[in-house]
Amino acid sequence: MKKELRKDMAQQGRMVLKQLSPDFLDPSHEWRRIFAETWGTFLLVLVAAGGGVVAAKSGGAITLGMQVIAPGLMVMAIIYFMGTVSGAHLNPAVTLAFAVRRNFPWRRVPGYVLAQLLGAVMAAQFLHAMFGTVGGLGATLPGADISNGVALAMEVVLTAGLVNTILGTASGARNIGPNGAIAVGGYIALAGLWAAPISGASMNPARSFAPDLVRGDLGTTWIYIAGPVLGALIGVAFEWILKGRPTAAGALAAQGSLDIDDHTKPGL
Repeated sequence: MKKELRKDMAQQGRMVLKQLSPDFLDPSHEWRRIFAETWGTFLLVLVAAGGGVVAAKSGGAITLGMQVIAPGLMVMAIIYFMGTVSGAHLNPAVTLAFAVRRNFPWRRVPGYVLAQLLGAVMAAQFLHAMFGTVGGLGATLPGADISNGVALAMEVVLTAGLVNTILGTASGARNIGPNGAIAVGGYIALAGLWAAPISGASMNPARSFAPDLVRGDLGTTWIYIAGPVLGALIGVAFEWILKGRPTAAGALAAQGSLDIDDHTKPGL
């Protein structure tokens, strides 16, 4: 039984490799994936932090519901337009989860995390240049009368659920399957709708670190680093319980592939 399982996994791996385009297999194109992670994280943080900034600037024209749904929709769009390039992690906790899950090589983790941090800081700097520190620059903070411990626990639980959603739907070349974008975007919006008043529902160290750095207040940043990291590790452990060993399709989802269709001749 085990021998047949290993044979099936090996065959699946060979089929996945055959689907990969030459550009994906060429390490000299890593810069495309780094650019994708930088640009994608920039867009995510621009919307996630920008919602609070614009809400303050507009006198409340942007509601809390709008603020938490917008990042989910943005993540959905990003996965669809560049998931095949880099895997559309957009989040150091997600990159960590894919690496611990053995879907993503550890040697590529530093480049991805640096790209995500760069994109996030650029977005926060853009918002600061446009609006100053209005609305606390969209920083994620524990809610009123919410202790740091409660906020930390919330970030751990929310991130574990996010990582389970991502890993659990990592089943195809378009990052996490053709419907994965809907699942991940929907989860982010849902988590924000009920948990944003508690912890800000960040689930992303880059998203929280960048506004704190630019506005010069790192007092609660540790919550949004420790929480997502712990949550990511728990999510990976749960994925092992639910699905067992990592799959070749999961590796393809985590690393991107570049669509084969992108290399066909125009008009065909």
